[in-house]
Amino acid sequence: MSPSPHFQILGPKHNFLGIDSSGGWEESEVVVVPVPLEKTTTYLKGTAKGPFALLSASHQVELFDEELERETYRQGIVTLSPLRFPKSQEKALSLIESTIELLLRNKKWPFLIGGEHTLTVGAIRAFSRIYKNLSVLHFDAHADLRNSYEDSLYNHACVMARVKEMCSFVSVGIRSLSSEEASLIQKEHLPVYTMQKMQKEKDWQAKSLSQLTDTVYITLDLDVFDPSILPTVGTPEPGGMGWFELLEYLQKVFHEKHVVGMDVVELCPLPGMEYGVFTAAKWVYRMIGYHYLGK
Repeated sequence: MSPSPHFQILGPKHNFLGIDSSGGWEESEVVVVPVPLEKTTTYLKGTAKGPFALLSASHQVELFDEELERETYRQGIVTLSPLRFPKSQEKALSLIESTIELLLRNKKWPFLIGGEHTLTVGAIRAFSRIYKNLSVLHFDAHADLRNSYEDSLYNHACVMARVKEMCSFVSVGIRSLSSEEASLIQKEHLPVYTMQKMQKEKDWQAKSLSQLTDTVYITLDLDVFDPSILPTVGTPEPGGMGWFELLEYLQKVFHEKHVVGMDVVELCPLPGMEYGVFTAAKWVYRMIGYHYLGK
């Protein structure tokens, strides 16, 4: 199948990893989707620059993955041109939704690069339409369960409240939440794993996996990481998960579940902290490797 006229594919100068993907649409299952959405950020500005910075930094990522012992890119990765958004947040989400649905109907595995976390709402609208038993695995420093924030239902602080209206979810790595969110979690017994809970409950990985359906979409806010590992985020929080801790858990997720797509959000490039952007780029490559492992 040739690329749809709706899709423009980036060449090596601007795409993920700087690889030659000419003629690779048919062979490439993984499609990287740059989503420079930034309409409701509430602290550090610059998440709209995140996708461009990550794509640029990815050119410095070693193509041989030392953990997986393979050159993952050879199994096929193409990068779409960044989405261009209207002023309306709702119309922006509709554009994300239609783009992702078209990719899914073309049998692709979308990997969205943000951009503020609100983009996940548009993605899940599409995924939940295609996959009827979908659950979302949510990595974040924040619960993002406010019903509305700053007079908007589509603020980045409300992402999981909107996801909750469409499918089940499990949240991991949480270390900041409002009293409203804490009450909701307690009242509805929501599967939200705070860092404190994860430290106390040694079986949290197995328990959280059991609360997911077989079909899983992963949304990862980069502030789930300890800021000493990845400081370049829109709303940083102290503490957080370590690189290998998170990899260990996600190895199990990809092994035990059918992961149908993923996003990485809230990358906020900061002067003098290029290592944070590089870390995010390497993380994306590793996750693509996990997807292709065993295929």
